[in-house]
Amino acid sequence: MTVQRQRLGRTAENLVATRLTAAHWEILERNARTRYGELDLVALDGRTLVFVEVKASRENAAFGPERPVHAVDRRKQQRIRRLATAWLSENRGGIRYDEIRFDAIGVTFDRNGQAINLEHLVGAF
Repeated sequence: MTVQRQRLGRTAENLVATRLTAAHWEILERNARTRYGELDLVALDGRTLVFVEVKASRENAAFGPERPVHAVDRRKQQRIRRLATAWLSENRGGIRYDEIRFDAIGVTFDRNGQAINLEHLVGAF
């Protein structure tokens, strides 16, 4: 992954975390590391524990799906579930929730680096 793509991803994650916090979500962890890899965001939406996958792309990108959330395919979903299971086993204590949900959020940026679209799929998988 290029430095530019990493920077774009971090910018998207920052934007998403800010929006979720403004919507009264509690961000429990960003870039949560497990033995299998990293989860973008772990948050509480009320009493629902949400694992959020953030995808970013540039408008009219020459490669990749048209909508960033389409990059969360079946293989990626399985990986995120495995990461969530590992995270739960490592962080079980003290977190109270009634249910678990997996959301996907895609952010599209224009050529100047400005976010022009944010698509939030609640319960994406």
